[in-house]
Amino acid sequence: MYSVLCGRLALAFALAIALLFAFASSAGAAPDSPSKPKIRAITAFVHLDRARYQQQIQETLVFLRGAQKQFEQAGWEVETIRITTQPFPEYTRGLLHDEVLAFFRDYDALAVKENFDAAIGQAMVKDTDDPVEAELLAKIIAGSKSLEGSIVIGGEDGIHWRAIHAAAGVIQYLEANTLHSQGNFNFSATAFVPTGTPFYPGSYYTGQGKDFAIGLQSANVVANAFASTNSPALQEAALKDSLGQYAQQIEKTAMEVGKAAGWKYGGIDLSPAPLKDVSIGGAIESYLHAPMGSSGTLTAAAMITRILRDVPVKHAGYSGLMLPVLEDTVLSQRWSEGRLTLDSLLSYSAVCGTGLDTIPLPGDVTTDQLEHILGDVASLAVKWSKPLSARLQPVAGKNPGDTTEFEDPFLVNAKIQPLP
Repeated sequence: MYSVLCGRLALAFALAIALLFAFASSAGAAPDSPSKPKIRAITAFVHLDRARYQQQIQETLVFLRGAQKQFEQAGWEVETIRITTQPFPEYTRGLLHDEVLAFFRDYDALAVKENFDAAIGQAMVKDTDDPVEAELLAKIIAGSKSLEGSIVIGGEDGIHWRAIHAAAGVIQYLEANTLHSQGNFNFSATAFVPTGTPFYPGSYYTGQGKDFAIGLQSANVVANAFASTNSPALQEAALKDSLGQYAQQIEKTAMEVGKAAGWKYGGIDLSPAPLKDVSIGGAIESYLHAPMGSSGTLTAAAMITRILRDVPVKHAGYSGLMLPVLEDTVLSQRWSEGRLTLDSLLSYSAVCGTGLDTIPLPGDVTTDQLEHILGDVASLAVKWSKPLSARLQPVAGKNPGDTTEFEDPFLVNAKIQPLP
């Protein structure tokens, strides 16, 4: 009994020390401290009116730039500002095929000029929607530098098989018609992703306008918490405390921004997005003391997602663990080594998010194979009624064993593996 009591006291003391350290680190961190998360995106949501869209965009940019300045003054680095609309067929209705493409060429030029990212919503929301809109989306993305979009492949009404076929067609078109087949970075097939999601490319909007949300780049916060101790209980407590304090500070500024500008704050997507060497894979490996894909990876994925759900702020989007293979140096390495596979990533998605994200595939992948992969994602999402997406990146002319040659500041390259 005495030894058990001593053990519990020791654990409590260690927990208190870990929490005190996390608090001191977050409270006293300088604005450029590596322990702080970055704001990956301030995303504004607009109900676009084609007749006056340029005025709407300029008004939205005034808000976004003011918000960015206010966050930066509060000590946060902001990487991107973004504008998301309702599904684009709603505001291009009545235009001919070539007129739709011309409209989005102009919109893309405006986004490049004004330096914002733009999501134009889904081409297909219901399985009964016209797949011609999916064909248009493929051409829009292929002809643009900044526009992103998606197709819904599952929802409360079940799996959308016609949409899955259409999404496979978009993937193959972008593979064949964009440099290094890179256009698929701007397209995703989604299921159960909520409106007002700040992360791209599955972002869309169903409201009346003047809403905004925040997306975090916080893989470093996970890494710091996991490196602070070897005890899973203390790691969990340290992550919940540090991420919770950062998120509450960001939310406080967001609410001030919204109140001053007359925009509605929609929440934070707490998904700990990585960016290359700011690696969520490396963070998980500090928990495992083993490579990603080893036993315990699913436990780590579940634990991180559970902590995210408990952070006391308004949540938006996925708010789950993201494992984007080609956006993370450790994940891309483990994929190249064969430690991560389509099936293992799907198994982790059962307890987290976001599905299959930036997955390099052989260039000769068939339509049937793409449909089977997308069907697996949709089946898992429908089974658990949870947001998942698929961003698949087959590369024309590349075979298993070859390395991708993407040229994008958000992407790293990896070896292409044979399909199972």
